[in-house]
Amino acid sequence: MAIAAAFPLVTLWIMKFIRPKFNPTAEKVMPYECGITPESDARGRYTVRFYIIAILFVVFDVETIYLFPWAVQYQVLGLYGLVEMLVFLGVLIVGYIWIWKRGALDWI
Repeated sequence: MAIAAAFPLVTLWIMKFIRPKFNPTAEKVMPYECGITPESDARGRYTVRFYIIAILFVVFDVETIYLFPWAVQYQVLGLYGLVEMLVFLGVLIVGYIWIWKRGALDWI
């Protein structure tokens, strides 16, 4: 356990002496954008609506993950599997309609 804790500390201590000295200049600390001079601040704020779209993407991506195994085992699951998946899709559709009615997707 002591070796596991000491190894990273010793490595960092040795690298402190080996690494080249950092000499910050305006070009070195400027954000890199594929060789093009940046037009604005790289730490600009994004609108919250992009996060809502990202969360919707994740939700519907997870939905797809659940739909594929269900589609493969559809005949084995029978009526119970069909009802279960219809309830699952119903909840997602109701959620999508609720988001749509609240105006979260109006800007698209």
